[in-house]
Amino acid sequence: MKNLKVVYLWLIRFLSILNIWKPKNKIIYLMSFDNNLDFIKQLAQKMPARFHFIVLYRPETEAAATELAAFGIETHQFTDGMKFVFDFVPLIMGARLLFCDNYYAFLGGLIHAKATRIVQIWHANGAIKKFGWEDPTTAQRSKSDKKRFQDVYDHFDDYVVASKAMGRVFQNSYHESAEKIQLLGYPRSDQYLDKTWQANARERIYRVAPELKSHRVILYAPTYRPDKSFKLPAGLGNALSADPNAVVVVKLHPVLRDRETAMRKIGNPRIKFYHELATSELLTVADTLVTDYSSVAFDFSLLPNAKSLIFFMFDLKQYQLNPGVQDDFLDWLPSKPVTSVDQLKAEILAHQPTNFRQFNQHWNTYNDGQATQRCLRHYLDLLKRR
Repeated sequence: MKNLKVVYLWLIRFLSILNIWKPKNKIIYLMSFDNNLDFIKQLAQKMPARFHFIVLYRPETEAAATELAAFGIETHQFTDGMKFVFDFVPLIMGARLLFCDNYYAFLGGLIHAKATRIVQIWHANGAIKKFGWEDPTTAQRSKSDKKRFQDVYDHFDDYVVASKAMGRVFQNSYHESAEKIQLLGYPRSDQYLDKTWQANARERIYRVAPELKSHRVILYAPTYRPDKSFKLPAGLGNALSADPNAVVVVKLHPVLRDRETAMRKIGNPRIKFYHELATSELLTVADTLVTDYSSVAFDFSLLPNAKSLIFFMFDLKQYQLNPGVQDDFLDWLPSKPVTSVDQLKAEILAHQPTNFRQFNQHWNTYNDGQATQRCLRHYLDLLKRR
């Protein structure tokens, strides 16, 4: 498997060398998350006419890509493989700007042309869990693996962030310099501060789930776990539904949906599962968010309806070992984490309001509703200079 990765990256390198002299007349957005569509649309509308805009998307964002295609943007699905090497590497080598919303391993083999600016625009406002070099398991990887990782990190010219705190996370996690950090705010955060978007989101939610309108809504949205043996703790459903005046919405990652079985067996009509509703929109009707290490906490804290935030970290000791939790997380979490079902039940019944002011100052510093416009100005000005 490792040899195949090496061959694959060499193929990418070879194709990028062959195409290094291609005119840099494209703007390309690599999409593996569907939460930055407004920025993508505005960029397509406002970029200089001499540039050609293309979105390359992962299969899991097909619905978002369909929306962008209906807007008139050229989109292509991509996965790793020979088709990507021969069809899309030459395309990418024609990019003046290459936006990435995630870690893309193929960058480690790509020749980085001087005229191409590669921008990491990321998919989260902050970070509770560790990644990159900060992940404790990285130390156990081979020397060749570590080199591959750093080759990818070093391809990024800019890291767009919403705070100095997130800038430091990238500096530590990717061993990158402070000069690469762009304090512009995340475009995707603007929607949470937009009253029109909030109202439209609530309207869509209530159309599907009118029962949420007249109750306290508790949203349980934990982070993704890659461990196939992961189990939700016994009694979780009863703890979440402890408030008789609340409706509980359980929103697990699609990969973890089979873990819902235990809570469904309770047969509690106040525990709901809406697979057709997006987590981002469910946040607009939630009074209380129960999460763990997920970046959804940073989004929720921006909303006017956010009353309380509970961090249910029942597997904290294990999670600190793999993939790891930021060392100073207890200094800036807006509420003390709970680690048992009984503690969670008590917190839900207490319904104490959470003060988000310092939390937002720390992580959402530049998320003020104008991040999209700042990012557009910054990168459109860059296009005008050449």
